[in-house]
Amino acid sequence: MTFTRTFRRPAVTVALTLPALATALVALPPADATAAPAGATAIQWGPCTGMSGLDPRQECGTVSVPLDHADPSGPRLDLAVSRIASEKPAARRGTLLIIPGGPGNPGLHEPSRRGRQLPQSVRDAYDVVSFDPRGVGRSAPVSCELPHEDLAMERLRPWPAADGSIDAAMATARRLADTCEAGDTEMLRTMSTRNEARDIDRIRQALGERKLSAWGVSYGTYAGAVYAQMFPHRTDRWVLDSNDDPDPKRVARGWLANYAVGVEDSFPDFAAWAADPANPDRLAEHADEVRPMFLALAARLDREPIPWRGANPEELNGNVLRQALLDSLYSEKRFPVVARLIAAARDGGPLPAAVTLPDEAMQNTVAASLATICNDVDAWSGDGQEVYEKDVADSRARHPLTAGMPVNVMPCAFWDLGPSEPTTRITPQGPSNVLMIQNARDVATPLAGALKLRAAFGDRARMVVVDSVGHAAYVDNGNACGDAQVTRFLLTGERPAGDVYCGEQGA
Repeated sequence: MTFTRTFRRPAVTVALTLPALATALVALPPADATAAPAGATAIQWGPCTGMSGLDPRQECGTVSVPLDHADPSGPRLDLAVSRIASEKPAARRGTLLIIPGGPGNPGLHEPSRRGRQLPQSVRDAYDVVSFDPRGVGRSAPVSCELPHEDLAMERLRPWPAADGSIDAAMATARRLADTCEAGDTEMLRTMSTRNEARDIDRIRQALGERKLSAWGVSYGTYAGAVYAQMFPHRTDRWVLDSNDDPDPKRVARGWLANYAVGVEDSFPDFAAWAADPANPDRLAEHADEVRPMFLALAARLDREPIPWRGANPEELNGNVLRQALLDSLYSEKRFPVVARLIAAARDGGPLPAAVTLPDEAMQNTVAASLATICNDVDAWSGDGQEVYEKDVADSRARHPLTAGMPVNVMPCAFWDLGPSEPTTRITPQGPSNVLMIQNARDVATPLAGALKLRAAFGDRARMVVVDSVGHAAYVDNGNACGDAQVTRFLLTGERPAGDVYCGEQGA
């Protein structure tokens, strides 16, 4: 795939030096929002009670959807939705739906959080809307009622033992699946990306829109891609940011597989930062010293964990450190946090205060994530422990920073709740109205996986790759070139004539 190189410069210059754009879409007139389609009930908007830190203009409401879309006259549930309406009705052209990530992340706060990052011109052109997916947040939240110790990220991410053994990981995966299946499974059984796409279409109807524009981030790109596959002619301007690999084989082994590549792609940025003489949290004289120092420290903590009060578990071992590194690579803003943890552990200083989410929030996120991931595959491979052992050993040798975790066993290997549908395959059939934006170095959704989604869409999509590290690109990393491409598409429908590479600021 060939990328046109477009290097970032100060905003005024970039506006003059962007490559020529081709009109990929015919501009659509504003969608008729005066009435909901037949059979849909318009949303009754009101205050967002019990939420803090919101834009005062944000409103909340609910949309009733079937628990089982195959039985529309059966039991129903209310999806929590939110919006910040355009303040310029004359400029409004429709709805921009923010599709949350995860799976398992709430979206009710997104019009205020991500929405406030949008250029004013975009906020004038759209009502910015989001939602809590089924089973999440205020949309009939699910829980597996896991014990506190099983909510540790060291267990939820299947880190092998220090010697590479996966016996404990196999036992944990089976226990998590059994615990989820022993509780109330009515909602868990219905959670999947295809059902989220159907829920999104019910939201579209309740909004009174013939078509939706969308901004999907992280897992939201996969949900957005599945919606665009299932309801192609209900899509208007479709932005996918930090893109998931849609390969059904990859989905069938869970959503962690790309971390092996993502961490390796992103670590050099951290190493360069950690060796910068101007950095007060500097860890080494030279960038090439950071990797061996980190690996040696993790190995030492495998043998000699350090007590860490308030953490879960209450010790800093090698896998907890590896997990902390992985989490820090989501954003350069997190680099200082893990650097200080590394320095304290290495030098024998006091460890920083542990930061953990409340168990209640973790219970919901974990249950929703597991149910969606496991239900997205119609038939798990049934691989035995020996297959996972070989994969883990190979990954540990090739990608030591993640120590085999990304290919280790997940609870889905023991999941018995369903689903009843095949994994969705993304194809080039449908309108050419997708714009993908992607950081070149992304720990969670690496470029290699994003390119697979780009290939699957074919001529339906164009792609903007940004020379940046981190997870989330549009109006998130300061790249004026990438931001301008997406903003222009949302406002005019124009996309680049071909795929574009936006270089580093000042290059």
